[in-house]
Amino acid sequence: MNFNEFCELALKLKNLPLPGEDSHHKMSPQLRIQWLKNNRVQDANPRRAGVMALFYPDVEQETRLLLILRKVYQGVHSNQIGFPGGKVENEDRDLMETALRETHEEVGVPPKAVEVIKELSEVYIPPSNFLVRPYIGIYPNPKPFIKEDGEVESLVEVYLRDFLDDSNHIEEILSTSYAKNINVPAFKLNGYTVWGATAMMLSEIKELLRQVL
Repeated sequence: MNFNEFCELALKLKNLPLPGEDSHHKMSPQLRIQWLKNNRVQDANPRRAGVMALFYPDVEQETRLLLILRKVYQGVHSNQIGFPGGKVENEDRDLMETALRETHEEVGVPPKAVEVIKELSEVYIPPSNFLVRPYIGIYPNPKPFIKEDGEVESLVEVYLRDFLDDSNHIEEILSTSYAKNINVPAFKLNGYTVWGATAMMLSEIKELLRQVL
């Protein structure tokens, strides 16, 4: 889709109610859904984080969505696909500022160059005990991305049309931090299997976009 057309339609997202947990559950293993039913997130005293779902035009003015492949490191999200973003720092006024700051640090996008059009539903990540708030942002005049080599292995620039293509909604047998060889719903994007919290956030974004595109 042409980016200018996308922007006109995407602005309609501002007034739509959030699909929330219903959309998250479509991309959640049953074990995770059951865990959330049996446990109170507040009792875990989770850490907070903000991430940005950034839409932008490529050189042909086609709409793209930016994901990143994280570096291999000693942690539960090592070598996984995610959104630019990260944990709250003391200087952040709110979670939106966290998402914008971290996006700047990880991929070089200036906060003032992004128009944030929608705050999305939070997603709790039990293995790392993070409660993550995603945002949808538009980056209309992109400059070349500058990845932070200490955290970002590579950029994953997904066509909007591929993201919306239902044939890229798959299921795979995966081993997670809480179970071995379980059936996990996922997206197949640019050759990568995108699952877990990122897939849940993408599911909510997809449901919202389907209402306006």
